[in-house]
Amino acid sequence: MEQVPSTTLTDEILQGEQAYLVQTYTRPDFVLVHGEGVYLYDTEGNAYVDWVSGIAVNALGYSDDGLQKAITSQLATGLIHASNLYHTAPHVQLARLLVEKSFADRVFFCNSGTEANEAAIKFARKVAYSRGKTGKTDIVAFSGAFHGRTMGSLALTPREKYQKPFTPLMPGVQYATFNDIESARAAIDDNTAAVIVEPVQGEGGIYVADAAFLTALRELCDAHHALLIFDEVQCGVGRTGKLWAYEHSGVQPDMMTLAKPLAGGLPIGAVLVTEAVASAMQPGDHGSTFAGGPVVTAAAVEVLQRISAPSFLQHVQEVAAYLQERLQSINSPLIKEVRGVGLMQALELTVEVAPIIQAGYARGLLLVNAGANVLRFIPPLIIEKQHVDMLIDRLTAILGAYHG
Repeated sequence: MEQVPSTTLTDEILQGEQAYLVQTYTRPDFVLVHGEGVYLYDTEGNAYVDWVSGIAVNALGYSDDGLQKAITSQLATGLIHASNLYHTAPHVQLARLLVEKSFADRVFFCNSGTEANEAAIKFARKVAYSRGKTGKTDIVAFSGAFHGRTMGSLALTPREKYQKPFTPLMPGVQYATFNDIESARAAIDDNTAAVIVEPVQGEGGIYVADAAFLTALRELCDAHHALLIFDEVQCGVGRTGKLWAYEHSGVQPDMMTLAKPLAGGLPIGAVLVTEAVASAMQPGDHGSTFAGGPVVTAAAVEVLQRISAPSFLQHVQEVAAYLQERLQSINSPLIKEVRGVGLMQALELTVEVAPIIQAGYARGLLLVNAGANVLRFIPPLIIEKQHVDMLIDRLTAILGAYHG
């Protein structure tokens, strides 16, 4: 009698995902179950070197002792959630650290990058309103930007495939060309409440904003009494080799949005603001039930203290330089360009990268794209040169075997 193959744990989970989840993601056919260092492991025992880090989130990698202790210590108090109706210590400690280590005077907490950008939109409009400029509501964003998928942040993300099914979007958004000063000058006027830009575009393909471009945006915002917002959701918190990406240009914003790596994998968002912005906001103007929770902020304190250490940032710079050098050394006709800063690097190819990402799984690599033709490398910040060598060896083999 023919035997029916038994259903594995992997099969059960894959079938359950198809049966019960809204299908807004396309996932590979393996199931991750645990991680250590820069490695992730699936139900079958396969190991993967992680060059995605949860999309630039897991900066300290996996099974980090300090991060786990920070989380479990707070859990042990029994205080997981209290809401913003009450004072708790960790959110104040984190806010103080963020202020001390940045341009900012005050911090607003939320739960994600898109929420941080939504808050920044509201803050900008409230500042203009508080100054009696009721018609000063426009937000200027740039080509290639990605600021989120909620309705306000989606309006700032000029990509038809994301926007078209959800129109009409938030009005009052103007688009200019990234790294084009004259285009920015044409878009920014006295009706502009704020200009939002990524110092390094992530989803847009790993494009670094020129220092001259950011300087010009600062000058244009000052001239038109508009606020300058830096979206550092992906490029902030050590990713570029400096704590903040704005440090590379020396240009300081009025607001900066943060999220991904800040709490080491727990959901958090933050808007860092000057006192001039903060003073326009009053109780009830904005809020969030879960924002600034004690467990999440306790974790973020540990992450921020660790990553802001000069020795840690030096490590990021050294490994990043090695990664860029090794990527440039790959001899393949498929490679068009290597670009990026810090541990936020891109390999632009002449072909679509989806098959290469798929081939990476078979060779123990987790890879991610940044557009159809761009491989993006955003690993845990604890990655070592030996892992870079493994990546290059395996990627070289994948590219060499590519047949279209």
